[in-house]
Parts: sequence; structure tokens; C-alpha cells
Amino acid sequence: QVQLVESGGGLVQAGASLRLSCAASGLTFSHYNMGWFRQAPGKEREFVAAIDWTGGSVYYADSVKGRFTISRDNAENTVYLQMNSLKPEDTAVYYCAARSRHGYFDYSRAPSYNYWGQGTQVTVSS
Repeated sequence: QVQLVESGGGLVQAGASLRLSCAASGLTFSHYNMGWFRQAPGKEREFVAAIDWTGGSVYYADSVKGRFTISRDNAENTVYLQMNSLKPEDTAVYYCAARSRHGYFDYSRAPSYNYWGQGTQVTVSS
């Protein structure tokens, strides 16, 4: 079965960096668009970043643009989220998600993704 396993979360101070990884198995990774979402306590899940199946197109939420970088390694079946200049408002559980390359890639909408990981906690202290 399909599994997406996130790692790399933790507790850091404001201004620090973290690199999240999401290892995929059970699917042809290179055929899937990938996204990162986050959910803070009491808030809805929100889009963070996405990358298409070729790696040629990337998308970011305005709140993370210029600080976060999404990338993928199709040989390693892994998508990454490099997070720099972290702020307390970045505190959330971060989820990776996969969406088949077929059809329109509505990258910012959670329901458009087929598979989800279990999430990894990122906590940024002030």
C-alpha cells in the first residue's frame, strides 16, 4: 500500500532552519505531484508548498515564499521542505501529500490529493 512518511520535525528557536523529508513507497513516485500542508492547533489545514511530478514547477503559500524551498529526488522517492528563518507562526504539524500527475493539479487544495502522510511536528519558540 501507499505510504508517505515524514521526518525532520522538531523544536527550534525563531530564526532557525529545519529540513523536512517525506519518503514515499507503494507508488510510482515520479508520476505524482507532491505537496506540503500544515495544521496548527484550532486551525484548518493550509497549503504550504507543492512541486509537480517533473520537478519543473513549484508553488508556495505567500506566508512562506522566500523562506521555504520544496524539492524532490525521484531516484530516492523523497520530497523535501527546507525551512529557513522560521517564525513562531510556522508552528504546526506538517503533512506531505501525493496527487497523481493525471488531470489538473489544483496544488493548494487538500482534497485534490490522493495520499497523505501522518505528519511531523514543527515547533518554533520565540
